[in-house]
Amino acid sequence: MIPVKLTIEGLYSYQERQIIEFNNLTEAGLFGIFGKVGSGKSSILEAITFVLYGETERLNNRDKRAYNMMNLKSNRSYIEFDFYNYENKLFRATREFKRNSKNFEDVKSPTVVLYEFKNETWIPLESSDIERIIGLSYKNFKRTIIIPQGQFKEFIELGATDRTKMMKEIFNLHRFDLQDKVSGLVKRNSSNLDQLQGKLSGFEEVSVQKIEELEVELKLAKEHSKIVLEEHLILSEAFEKLKRLKLDFDNLRHRKIEFETLKEQKINIDKKEKNLVIYERIFNSFYQLLKDQIKYSTELELKKHDVENQKKQFLLTENQLKEITKELEIIQPQFEKLHQKRQEETDLVLIAEIVKFTKEIETLKERTQKGLFQVEEVKQNEIEINQSIEKKEQEIKDLKANKVDSQIIFEVGNWFNTAKNLHNSISNQQKKNEQVQLQINQLKEELTELNVDKDSFEKENIAFKNQFLNRKKEIEEKRNQLEVQQKLAQYAHELHDGEACPLCGSAEHPHIIEVEDVSNNLALLKDSYVEIETEETDWQLKVNKVQQIFSRLQIFEDQLKQENSLIDDLNNQSINHLKLFIWTNFDSANYTHFQEIQQNSIRLEKEIEQKNEALKNDRIVLEKERQDLDKFSKALENFKLEEGEKLARINQNKANLKVLSFDDFKTFSEEDILFKAKELSQLNQKIEQTYQALNLNLNDLNPKLASQKTSITLIETQIKEILNELNQVNTQINTSLAEHYLHKIEDVNLILNQHLNISEEQKEINNFKVKYETAKQIINDLELKLDGLIFDENAFEETEIKFKNSEILKNEASEKVALIKANIDRLTKEFEAKKELLEEQAALQKRADNLKTMKSLFDSAGFVQYVSSIYLQQLCENANVRFHRMTRNQLSLQINENNDFEIVDYLNEGRTRSVKTLSGGQGFQVSLSLALALAESVQANVKAEKNFFFIDEGFGTQDTEAVNIVFETLMNLQKENRIVGIISHVDELKDRIPVALSIVKDEEKGSLIELI
Repeated sequence: MIPVKLTIEGLYSYQERQIIEFNNLTEAGLFGIFGKVGSGKSSILEAITFVLYGETERLNNRDKRAYNMMNLKSNRSYIEFDFYNYENKLFRATREFKRNSKNFEDVKSPTVVLYEFKNETWIPLESSDIERIIGLSYKNFKRTIIIPQGQFKEFIELGATDRTKMMKEIFNLHRFDLQDKVSGLVKRNSSNLDQLQGKLSGFEEVSVQKIEELEVELKLAKEHSKIVLEEHLILSEAFEKLKRLKLDFDNLRHRKIEFETLKEQKINIDKKEKNLVIYERIFNSFYQLLKDQIKYSTELELKKHDVENQKKQFLLTENQLKEITKELEIIQPQFEKLHQKRQEETDLVLIAEIVKFTKEIETLKERTQKGLFQVEEVKQNEIEINQSIEKKEQEIKDLKANKVDSQIIFEVGNWFNTAKNLHNSISNQQKKNEQVQLQINQLKEELTELNVDKDSFEKENIAFKNQFLNRKKEIEEKRNQLEVQQKLAQYAHELHDGEACPLCGSAEHPHIIEVEDVSNNLALLKDSYVEIETEETDWQLKVNKVQQIFSRLQIFEDQLKQENSLIDDLNNQSINHLKLFIWTNFDSANYTHFQEIQQNSIRLEKEIEQKNEALKNDRIVLEKERQDLDKFSKALENFKLEEGEKLARINQNKANLKVLSFDDFKTFSEEDILFKAKELSQLNQKIEQTYQALNLNLNDLNPKLASQKTSITLIETQIKEILNELNQVNTQINTSLAEHYLHKIEDVNLILNQHLNISEEQKEINNFKVKYETAKQIINDLELKLDGLIFDENAFEETEIKFKNSEILKNEASEKVALIKANIDRLTKEFEAKKELLEEQAALQKRADNLKTMKSLFDSAGFVQYVSSIYLQQLCENANVRFHRMTRNQLSLQINENNDFEIVDYLNEGRTRSVKTLSGGQGFQVSLSLALALAESVQANVKAEKNFFFIDEGFGTQDTEAVNIVFETLMNLQKENRIVGIISHVDELKDRIPVALSIVKDEEKGSLIELI
């Protein structure tokens, strides 16, 4: 991951928005972030981890994280972080949370959004899974990229289980953890085998012999079925003929019975037809006339009722018009005087204002008198405050004259601090030299105890080795001679006449050699050889021990040279630093005198600050007094202006009186006058409203009266027209009665009250006629067809029984053939399926054997632990390249058989010890070496061109030389495409890092970031 830009606002001590552009920092390869303790340096790293993962090292959700992270002067926190991931894609992460405006301690949960930069646009991502983008979990992100304060040694102190888990995630070792997959495969394979066994249990009776038996049975069943089918066809033909004859005789009998019923129904149908003819004739003549008669009679009654109501309304409206006219005559004189009453109302309001203004003028005169007294009092206060300010200014001036310049104090103090640090460094370095010299003396004493001369030991060693070699060579030669003699004696003892000699092949042996027994001599030579090897081993052990002492002695002598060089450098720095002391008022050898001056300066500075604060307060009070004086003066002017305005309004109001006189109301109060004006206004308003309402009603009633009169005339005309129509209808009804020879209308109503549906009734009659004639014709046809034929019921029943029995036999024969055929097909398919299952069972059994072998390999994640240990070994080798240099080849890091880290101490004969025994500075060195090696491995694993690493602690535990070595290591990382950021409050690092950020905490604005 490579950072591009970070924006922070309202987070911890960052009150105002601060933006860090990382381009200039990352291009330098090594950069720093410096500031005092508590300035907000570590908050930058916490902002990055929080915006990415929603996690922080200091706080969790139970700690009211959102509330505690938000700046107390802010109502909103916002973090925005742009970065390149390992695929060199540009992403942006944002988190924002706000304070509840009604509850200060209620801070809403942060909202997070991830973006990817594509096609020159920031595109929001649906998922906020940052692990997929960066390739690391939060814990491993802290261990490999951004390491928070207090977590630098976490990786080296992890237990074996946690470290293996971390290695699995960082290096994707999950791909080697095949235990679950293999177990799943074994389980599925076993399940498949069990299922196959169950399936095969259903195929026990399936065989070729069974299929052949069924094929013979099928052939016999087909022959039997053919015979049965031929017999059934003969019976079927005879039965069908009898069945058709039976149907015809049964049909004729039923038809005759139905026809007798139709004959009885025909009598009623004929009567209904005659009645329908009469009904249709009367309906056509009278139905519409009777309907019109009812309609005109109903309309006539309604119109008569309507005209009566209209006449009543007309009389009512006429009476209302007369009453309104009388009321208008009464109120008319009052309405004509309304203009004068309105003027009286206006005059009363003007008189009330005159009374009000007169009273207010008296109040203003009292306030003016009181204001004049306050102005004089404020002027006196202003003179006294001015005198106090002048006095304090002179006191401050005198104090400043006696105070030493704070810049000089600061510079002299820095000089003394640096001198003190140099003195302490020289003292510490001398102690270190003494310790190294003590180690050298101890090693020389060990050489003396071993009786070893460093200059001649190498020659002595070569001489001893040559001596051992010659003595062993001499014994080897003697042993070879004795072994030859022993072999010859063995051959001579085994020679027999007539047998070939194994050496010359001769079958004759005239002179057999006699050799003495050399076994004792060989045993003595063997003991001598073992004794020489023992001496050589003892000597080699001594040589190894001496060489270790030589090696350690060389290391300490080299270190002593380096330490002496460092002392010389520090002494030179001290001499040069003394030359920088240029202040004549101070003594470089008298630090106590400087402290006294410094304390006095601080006291004077504090006193000046107090005086300035008092002066500031006096000036604030003076400004307030001046503002009060200005305010009082303006108020007096306003009082005079207001008094003149009110007097002018009084004169104007008196001039505007039209009807009433002010002298008549001098004794009245403003409230009494306004009450009279209100009563008069209400009375005038009532007169005007009443007059207008009466006129409005009068205007409404006149048109209404005319409209009602017109409606009465129109309705009377309509009544005459309806009466004429009704008479015409009655005349037509009487004429129709005479035409149909009817005496009264009741006879017509009696017929029409049947309410017959003519079309439906006629349709029913016609349908019956057709049915009657059709039945008659069918009977004639059947009698003609069956003429001369006879039907025997017993013969039919006998034939039917034979046919049914034949059909049963046919079906049984067919079913038997089908059943045997189906069994053959089924067994044939099952036989093929059985063959496939057996083949599949053999394959699964073979797979089960293979999976058993695989399961033993991957059980208990053994393979993953093995791969993890290889990665850890490689990690140690890479870390030792830098760790050796940092510790001057005194220490080394290795992995023991339990996959735990331990230290190899070359100053103590290469013995191992726990990493927890390291000092703080050594712990930082090994942690840094491991962190760099781990980061490099991660970089290689994700194939990133560059990678980024942040350090937030550690340099305060290192001495000057160690800082130099660590710093040189970090500088070389730039050549390896590594970018390192350092967070520290150690001032010596500022001048050595090419580019850095400075964090300053302002009391008003919070933490501020500046590029230096």
